[in-house]
Amino acid sequence: MITLYGFGRIFPEGHGETKDLWAQWALEETGLPYRVHALDHTGGELDGDAYRRISPFRQAPVIDDDGFVVAESAAIALYLAEKAGKLIPGDVAGRTRVVQWCFAAVGTVGTTLVSLDLIGMFDPGKRAAKLHAELPKLAARWLGDLERRLDDREWIACADFTVADIMMAGVLRGTRKTDLMEPFPKVKAYFERCLARPAWQRTLALYAERLGVSVDDIR
Repeated sequence: MITLYGFGRIFPEGHGETKDLWAQWALEETGLPYRVHALDHTGGELDGDAYRRISPFRQAPVIDDDGFVVAESAAIALYLAEKAGKLIPGDVAGRTRVVQWCFAAVGTVGTTLVSLDLIGMFDPGKRAAKLHAELPKLAARWLGDLERRLDDREWIACADFTVADIMMAGVLRGTRKTDLMEPFPKVKAYFERCLARPAWQRTLALYAERLGVSVDDIR
């Protein structure tokens, strides 16, 4: 039985934004048996010695697969895909293509989108005017490249839905309250396809239940 360490209590601004959603989505897609250990972030549980031993940066999610511990959401999702033999091809070329797009999601697209969030949080007065001007342009560049990638395909890495789609949809979800995707209809349609999957809908409902919030408030 896999134990997923995910959030049970967190500050309101974090509701629906945490990456334990990625890990639970991968678990729901693969059908691997699991239970959730709900962490009390507001009570300092992530800062305790016990959690520090399994999470190098004191973050969630973490999984414990009968003693084998994996931290970092992207690594967890890849591990679960490999373990289940689902969401990733079995051949080297196919697997590498999926891993490439996992890295693209968290390294290229995700890094820029997170930077947009951070500058908005820490520089609301826009004193770093150059960054506020240039980061949206860089984000639009990556979204334009995704638009071209999705010109003749349903999923980002190969013909089937894979773990790369979990990661790409996960990073794109950070823009859902903005208009960044509006100029890119294929990206927007792709994002909506990903979030229409039953496994994602189950994940969101389970997450909302353990945090005690409405699904509609975090959708």
